[in-house]
Amino acid sequence: MIRLLGLLFVLGPLAAQAGACLVRGTGDLGVVIERSAGSLLVVDRTARRQLFRVSGLGDVSHASVVYSPDERYAFVFGRDGGLTKVDLLCGAVVKRIVQAGNSVGGAISQDGRLVAVSNYEPGGVRVFDAATLGPVADLPAIGADGRRSKVVGLVDAPGDRFVYSLFDAGEIRIADFTEGGKPKIQIIRNVGRQPYDALITPDGRYYIAGLFGEDGLALVDLWHPERGARRILDGYGRGEKKLPVYKMPHLEGWAVAGDQAFLPAVGHHEVLVVDMNTWREKARIAVAGQPVFVEARPDGRQIWVNFAIPDNGKVQVIDAETLRVIKTLEPGRAILHMEFAPRGEAVWLSARDDNRVAVYDTESLKVLATLEAIKPSGIFFTWRAHRIGL
Repeated sequence: MIRLLGLLFVLGPLAAQAGACLVRGTGDLGVVIERSAGSLLVVDRTARRQLFRVSGLGDVSHASVVYSPDERYAFVFGRDGGLTKVDLLCGAVVKRIVQAGNSVGGAISQDGRLVAVSNYEPGGVRVFDAATLGPVADLPAIGADGRRSKVVGLVDAPGDRFVYSLFDAGEIRIADFTEGGKPKIQIIRNVGRQPYDALITPDGRYYIAGLFGEDGLALVDLWHPERGARRILDGYGRGEKKLPVYKMPHLEGWAVAGDQAFLPAVGHHEVLVVDMNTWREKARIAVAGQPVFVEARPDGRQIWVNFAIPDNGKVQVIDAETLRVIKTLEPGRAILHMEFAPRGEAVWLSARDDNRVAVYDTESLKVLATLEAIKPSGIFFTWRAHRIGL
């Protein structure tokens, strides 16, 4: 009995600490980035409530998040080069490192072993062990002219590959980690001027980089990367005056509905509709401002669009069948991000300047709930753990 009491005394503090963690599934969890506070909220998507606030994340003004395959851990990529592993069930930082001076995003490998970070300063991609955040590989981004380049558009691809673009060098690179920590690098040159962001199709076959320096996009077939990049939507703004770009469009939240893709047009108040069978422009949809995110409800029936300033208090809903705007919403000031529930019944919108998140029913287009948050920006649900490129 004395032995048992002694054991309980020793384990008591550990048991109490473990008791602070939740014992539950993670499938309906997510995070909301609080950009000015260096923190995030762990949220319950079903109950529409906050579970934890996790602080000490550094500069998260342009943060993005990926998840471990078991959905328990979030990897947060901060603008200050920080990479932070967060335990969703305990609401705690597991480990944080600062791996560069300025970074813009990251990805997790297909098998969940590797986390890669794309960097502006000093450029290149750094790869880490997902369990320990120990360094695995450092991939410099030196263009054909011998100069360093900022890296953008980093995504995961099937076969434990990472694909990314060199903004200053006009290149796309594929890093294959199937044989361990020393990857094979394939370089695709002359893709176009200033690739600024990229996407990968849901099946993992096509990588598409938007070009900021010219109207058009570069497409690489990852089944046949030896064929190089193909230009699509070349010169879509020809003959039109390009407007000042106040916020770079994002392609990672791109929209696919049936065999159509919906993409933001750089410097234009339009959404471009692309036939995915031919990768040619099919139509254009006039919208309220310069699109930032163009995202599809999971069933593909609706397309939701938010905008750069001065129209960033609006969100427009497009019917994917008729290609018409069916509703203009004004959910709050500075709508920075949108995230759908995995089956599409609800969408969460961050209203930065109102310090809240609004949850909308996607059928009635009515507000279901609001949550307080400090200058919220990115919203990321754990279903992303099971999607390529997210």
